Amino acid sequence: MTTNATEAQTAASPRETLGFQAEVKQLLQLMIHSLYSNREIFLRELISNASDACDKLRFEALHNPALYEGDAELNIRIGYDAQARTLSITDNGVGMSRDEVIQNLGTIAKSGTQEFFARLSGDQQKDAHLIGQFGVGFYSAFIVAEKVTVVTRRAGEQAGQGVRWECDMANEGGGVYAVEMVDKASHGTEITLHLREGQDDLLSGMKLRGIIRKYSDHILQPIIMKKEEWDQEAKAQKVTAEDETVNQASALWARAKSEISDDEYREFYKHVGHDYDDPLAWTHARVEGRQEYTQLLYLPAHAPFDLWDRNVRHGIKLYVRRVFIMDDAEQLMPHYLRFVRGVVDSNDLPLNVSREILQESKDIEAIRAGCTKKVLSLLEDLAENQKEQYTRFWAEFGRALKEGIGEDYSNKAKIAALLRFASTHADTTEESVSLADYVGRMKEGQSKIYFVTAETFNAARNSPHLEIFRKKGIEVLLLSDRVDEWVIGNLSEFDGKSLQSVAKGGLDLGSLEDAVEKQEQEKEAGEFKDFIEKTAKSLGERVKEVRVTHRLTDSPACLVADEHDIGGNLARLLKAAGQKTPDSKPILEINPKHPVVLRIRHEEQHFDDWAAVLFDQAMLAEGGQLDDPAGFVRRINHLMLEMGGATPA
Repeated sequence: MTTNATEAQTAASPRETLGFQAEVKQLLQLMIHSLYSNREIFLRELISNASDACDKLRFEALHNPALYEGDAELNIRIGYDAQARTLSITDNGVGMSRDEVIQNLGTIAKSGTQEFFARLSGDQQKDAHLIGQFGVGFYSAFIVAEKVTVVTRRAGEQAGQGVRWECDMANEGGGVYAVEMVDKASHGTEITLHLREGQDDLLSGMKLRGIIRKYSDHILQPIIMKKEEWDQEAKAQKVTAEDETVNQASALWARAKSEISDDEYREFYKHVGHDYDDPLAWTHARVEGRQEYTQLLYLPAHAPFDLWDRNVRHGIKLYVRRVFIMDDAEQLMPHYLRFVRGVVDSNDLPLNVSREILQESKDIEAIRAGCTKKVLSLLEDLAENQKEQYTRFWAEFGRALKEGIGEDYSNKAKIAALLRFASTHADTTEESVSLADYVGRMKEGQSKIYFVTAETFNAARNSPHLEIFRKKGIEVLLLSDRVDEWVIGNLSEFDGKSLQSVAKGGLDLGSLEDAVEKQEQEKEAGEFKDFIEKTAKSLGERVKEVRVTHRLTDSPACLVADEHDIGGNLARLLKAAGQKTPDSKPILEINPKHPVVLRIRHEEQHFDDWAAVLFDQAMLAEGGQLDDPAGFVRRINHLMLEMGGATPA
């Protein structure tokens, strides 16, 4: 943020004109042009912010009641002035200091900001959807307003510590805003919107009440407007001095499910999840017993931009007897379910609960277990009865859910049943195969679930380790997510069937092979004994062992890890992450039927070059990196010239 100019009105109250953060300027222009078709959301967003401010004051006042300054009846007021063409949204919540005003209204202090702007396409409809995912908040005011004025004072500060913030989009293209210190007798925030041309339909009590009841009926604080009556003489609605509460002003989650419509659930999600889109699904329940609490939990339709930022707190809102305690109470949900949004309202926790107390509380552990079970049950229902919805969920959050295999031992079986993978059954990148699907398609006599891991889908699909499985029609799971190595390392079996890498250990297909095939394999191993020994001697320390294999049908050789050694793909991932890996060497397996192997079986003059090429080819085919790429190229060129009859230089 840069200071463009400073205008000193008085020595005590300097007015500064500051430049917006570049991302804010871009977001303002995007919202004005992309979200106009759904302009009513501006009021929902501003009311939601006002509600959060009231919640925060109520929480801070638990420890310091003086912050109420004698005004503990928290509410939100909406007003309009038809002559001045202004709307006002006022709350008596926690308010903001000068630094907080600049931080909250002049910058976007939000992770994922760069990624968000990189994904914008210029298509208004698509960009509106992305803006919704990122969150619109305060800046939505500029959808309908050309000029916005904010007057605020933080609770507990002196009256002279009020702050006025103002931005006029007609001034220098909306790239600057002004800040000055002012007197404000009461704590809280008042936002005044100076409407754009063509927005005069918002200067109507009936219109505003309709928007409030549509989008903000669930807000916990009363939303107050001046009552209006029909003036017979003027033939128009007349504003009276009497206050009227427009919304229900009750905790939606505390109401019976039968009294809540789907639209009310959806609008509450947009408030609690700060989301523009409808949720994918939700679950609402009251739990009674040793712990009494109400849970209203939502699955978003899209992943937030900061889902993979480990420094960001993800969680749900915690209330105690309908009193707001904290946002993002991550202790109420395991990390792999960090995308869940919603509310937990406990009847038993103390009002002065802190994050430190949450970490050690047995009561919280019970609530966390109950919430986890409820979310997993919701996912099971989607997977079983709403497959299209579950496919949408998996595309957005599947990678996060996979983390649960290693993080949540008590629910490992449930999570395993929810996993989805790509496989050779469809041979596409779509992750649609469950472990139960795989088991249901297993061949008679098959006792293991086979998988291959690689850095990319194509590397997995084209892995030489799959050749015998494709020939015999045995399905193999194709795992190419980085987290898949973590999953497989923590999931040894499913439904009584062990999981087996096709690239580790000796290949034993058991009853899937007939006696004739096994006899032929033993015969070939004997016939190629001398060749195997010669190859092992040539490669020396590069390999743990060389042996004949029957897992290959089209490739001359492949590399496999020993049964208890670390796999090649996992070793590369750990190395890329800067971690040390156990010292282990691969096993080179040779296809005795391949023409290249038959060609070099009796080679004498250039055998070492051929053996090295076989090894390097196998290393490349499994996604590995060559230790000496230049040496590989040199050997290839040398051997090609030899085979062509030319004399190498």
